[in-house]
Amino acid sequence: MYWDYLPIFIFVVALVAIVMGVGNEMLSRVLKHREKQMELMADKAAEQASHYATKAEQLEDRVRVLERIATSRGADLASEIEDLREPRAH
Repeated sequence: MYWDYLPIFIFVVALVAIVMGVGNEMLSRVLKHREKQMELMADKAAEQASHYATKAEQLEDRVRVLERIATSRGADLASEIEDLREPRAH
């Protein structure tokens, strides 16, 4: 009675195994692709963080110069500004 359904059962089991194998390979590729995307995003974020750190350091240097100018006494302010001014690189 149940022996009549055996070929159908074997076919379904084989079909599920094939689909699961292909699905596993596809999922593996998708995950590798997303991992690569995340690595590229992390590299870009690190580059931006480095750029922002450089900018912050430059701004801190400028603030130190301005603090020195504001707190200095008895010196000619205009000549100090010109002495401390650096050529800008853009």
